[in-house]
Amino acid sequence: MEMKLKQLVAYLDTQLKINTFKDYCPNGLQVEGKGEVLRIVSGVTACQRLIDVAIEKQADAILVHHGYFWKGEPEAITGIKKKRIQSLLKHDISLLAYHLPLDSHPQWGNNVQLAKVLDFEISGPIDAGDERVPGFIGRLPTPMSARQLSAHIGQRLQRSPQHIGAEDDLIRTIAWCTGGAQSYMQYAIDGGIDAYLTGEINEPSVHNARETGTHFYAAGHHATERYGAKALGEHLAQEFELEVTFVDIDNPV
Repeated sequence: MEMKLKQLVAYLDTQLKINTFKDYCPNGLQVEGKGEVLRIVSGVTACQRLIDVAIEKQADAILVHHGYFWKGEPEAITGIKKKRIQSLLKHDISLLAYHLPLDSHPQWGNNVQLAKVLDFEISGPIDAGDERVPGFIGRLPTPMSARQLSAHIGQRLQRSPQHIGAEDDLIRTIAWCTGGAQSYMQYAIDGGIDAYLTGEINEPSVHNARETGTHFYAAGHHATERYGAKALGEHLAQEFELEVTFVDIDNPV
């Protein structure tokens, strides 16, 4: 069932409460295509390969977590940016992107969806003072060793995490935030949480883990953020009878 692009954008902007976030990029409609939407391709990042698949599937819109126009990037539409936007405009395909709003959403967000994939029990937000800060604290359904947790994460995400900490330590509690949220480890340290999981690792994270005894797991930026756009697309398909296809463009990072 087709719906107006303006109706779709208004629905998503409202449901994801985009006006409550101060983000690094514009949330919502980033590139405008045709006025009617029936077929949507969803994915993590609006890379050229995802656009090519959307063209092949004759999609009217692309829905992603990582779109364009990030703060600090060159503003000129040249090179890769030109090719991507040219492809969208040539085929009249809209691009809708939701960054922090999709990380934080309590139903379709990357962090709540990752908890479902990994069977984490959510105890509360990672920042008790501001629920817009993405991430949660919680517990494992059954305590397991740090080594067993690595294997569990690897099996569920199909990507072995990088782990910093003693392999035989028992893990009961965990905090997590998908993507590149290394600095949020401090929430776990301050809260006396056994382990912290995010997508990427940086040099200070290793020392923080070693010196505080808080285990650090880097499970992949892409691997931890596969699930929000997929869940949101599935919701749209059910709610509005749209044709939505999630396309996972592999990324080892």
